[in-house]
Amino acid sequence: MSGAARTPAPFGRRAARVAARRAHGAYVVLEVDDPGGAAPRAGQFHMLAATGRWGGGEGERPYLPRAFSVLRAPRPGRLEFLLEDVGPGTARLCELGPGDGLWLLGPVGVGFPAVAESRKPVVLVGGGVGVAPLAIRQDELRAAGRPAAALLGFRDAAHAVGAALLDAPAVATDDGSAGHAGRVTDLLAARLADAGVAAGDRMVVEACGPPPMLEAVRAACAAAGVRARLALESGMACGFGACFGCVVRTRAGYVRLCLDGPVLDAADLDTALAPGAGD
Repeated sequence: MSGAARTPAPFGRRAARVAARRAHGAYVVLEVDDPGGAAPRAGQFHMLAATGRWGGGEGERPYLPRAFSVLRAPRPGRLEFLLEDVGPGTARLCELGPGDGLWLLGPVGVGFPAVAESRKPVVLVGGGVGVAPLAIRQDELRAAGRPAAALLGFRDAAHAVGAALLDAPAVATDDGSAGHAGRVTDLLAARLADAGVAAGDRMVVEACGPPPMLEAVRAACAAAGVRARLALESGMACGFGACFGCVVRTRAGYVRLCLDGPVLDAADLDTALAPGAGD
């Protein structure tokens, strides 16, 4: 399992305020003032819910907060999150603007390990909204003088605008409207092939995205003898281990992603096809 330390969240949810909202292609970036929260580690997440009208939509949904990895923490007391409107919970959050209230729980979970743990170059592989934790991770790596290439995949050009959140990424789109026509795992396969039999000595892969993408990354890295760390997605109801809604199977038994992840070592998994995130 990942040996990364947790940054503990303050007990209980707390009120925060949206400082800014900006459209980013098919996505929304929310900047949130959080003076009472600890600085997150790359790969950790927060549970978010709007104050006021939450659970007041069609059928009184949504019922539960939503889990979001931190995109960036540009300064103490300020967080950024990358959102996409895919259902009642995310739709409500995407409606928020400057001055609106927000409930936060976090930072929680185990993120990527400390930069000092390895000197190998890191290849970041992201899919869709899963690029979020890779942005803060790339910042962290580059601040420490570590090479950190990014390979990012999106469904189309409107979503590929999200690639600008990272520095100098290679981009793939499913429909070929931007960058490579195909999957981001095509770009990873080419990178692994270029490294050849020494790939395991030349890189570490860190990835976040939908479960099928993560499974393809896991399998490709296993075949090439490359260590991979995967930030898994799963539906979460509480974020602190009480509901057991985010349980996934590893070779050592079942774990709760909100406590033992979301970042897990790919070598601990037979498959990364964990349940996908809720809406």
